[in-house]
Amino acid sequence: MAGGALSEEGALKRAHLYEHRITGYFIFACIVGSMGGSLFGYDLGVSGGVTSMDDFLIEFFPEIYKRKQMHLHETDYCKYDSQLLTLFTSSLYFAGLISTFGASYVTRIYGRRGSILVGSVSFFLGGVVNAAAKNIPMLIIGRIFLGIGIGFGNQAVPLYLSEMAPAKIRGTVNQLFQLTTCIGILVANLINYKTAQIHPWGWRLSLGLAVVPATLMFLGGLFLPETPNSLVEQGKLEEAKAVLIKVRGTNKIEAEFQDLVEASEAARAVKNPFRNLLARRNRPQLVIGAIALPAFQQLTGMNSILFYAPVMFQSLGFGGSASLISSTMTNAALVVAAVISMYSADKFGRRFLLLEASVEMFCYMVVVGVTLAFKFGEGKELPKTLGLILVVLICLFVLAYGRSWGPMGWLVPSELFPLETRSAGQSVVVCVNLFFTALIAQCFLVSLCHLKYGIFLLFAGLVFGMGSFVYFLLPETKQVPIEEVYLLWRQHWLWKKYVQDCDQE
Repeated sequence: MAGGALSEEGALKRAHLYEHRITGYFIFACIVGSMGGSLFGYDLGVSGGVTSMDDFLIEFFPEIYKRKQMHLHETDYCKYDSQLLTLFTSSLYFAGLISTFGASYVTRIYGRRGSILVGSVSFFLGGVVNAAAKNIPMLIIGRIFLGIGIGFGNQAVPLYLSEMAPAKIRGTVNQLFQLTTCIGILVANLINYKTAQIHPWGWRLSLGLAVVPATLMFLGGLFLPETPNSLVEQGKLEEAKAVLIKVRGTNKIEAEFQDLVEASEAARAVKNPFRNLLARRNRPQLVIGAIALPAFQQLTGMNSILFYAPVMFQSLGFGGSASLISSTMTNAALVVAAVISMYSADKFGRRFLLLEASVEMFCYMVVVGVTLAFKFGEGKELPKTLGLILVVLICLFVLAYGRSWGPMGWLVPSELFPLETRSAGQSVVVCVNLFFTALIAQCFLVSLCHLKYGIFLLFAGLVFGMGSFVYFLLPETKQVPIEEVYLLWRQHWLWKKYVQDCDQE
């Protein structure tokens, strides 16, 4: 069985027989499938901008607006400290966390395409409700619909891209999800910059335009092919073979198809994939793929910057439009980093990108924290030169994150799970990711208020720990066929103790 339960040592070692060429059909499937990232990205980008708009604050959070006006041009770490305001952001991610378990069932039984369609419909509804919101409960309800959409989309899209891609370019293809996420963030920031000048309903336009990526994803999803892996899992062997021929651009697909069939037969023997995920032989996938990497992706502190970039820059003394421009610059850097990562993941490998970026990010967070410690304080105005240095440091941090922990946090987990636990595993990935996303969203502003510059030093310490984890525990998955990744555990100094013990039982 792929993932450690095959007893035959030579099984599934057919990667050298795989053939493929890039076809228009394959490109279409990848582009449309990856659009799920734009939903996640648009919300990441739009939330922080909207919560810094005066018209939005006046209507829903007047106390915060008054506090903001009192410290308009000063550094006040507590300017936006409000659990109700952060609940507006984090409620989406708590909803996504819960919905991902339903998404696992849909993805496993009805296919990856089914989850993509459900996610786009729910996200559309959330955009409509938020644009029409009259009170805070209505805002939260809209956010819950958006969260369900993200829960389904994030569960299905990374799997879809990994299963569609040939092993040699899987890293590049999977990172289309990260690229569309980054583009969604950047577009949302540009929209916020314009809608902030439309009074008093510009914020409604920002929230309501979420229906655009949702509509595009739904319409494209109607024409998406299902992945061969999913079709084999559903017992549709002839259809799976036909799709595999189309996406690989060759009739010589027998070796890869046979691997899919064998993996599927093993998957059918598993009645409870979530319980199977806890089995000793799946311990590496559980620890690395399902828990550590998705948690680490959020604990870098990057999403705090994405959520609250406008708010954070205003807290440090930037004016309203200046803060939106600064956050747009950081998000443009994120798009550039995503493009770099698409090129480098299959060239240099996942481990190298994670380790190199961890060193960079650690240094940037330390410098930012120390700078804030010595130069900033409540009631002080922000020197322009120092403000520019801060923006540059944050842009460099974003560049490092955007080519490493951002895309690798989705790519590597989607490669690790065998077919029998893939849907369940991806559900746990999304669940852990959204849990820590919601936790960071809910806690960042209050932490900024109480820890002040210390919050950046805390993130620096976490990044150091994450880099150490990767160095000792993560094997390289570059260009390894997805159904043969389990063989890596048998060669690892620690994980072989788990999988070999199970092979001998």
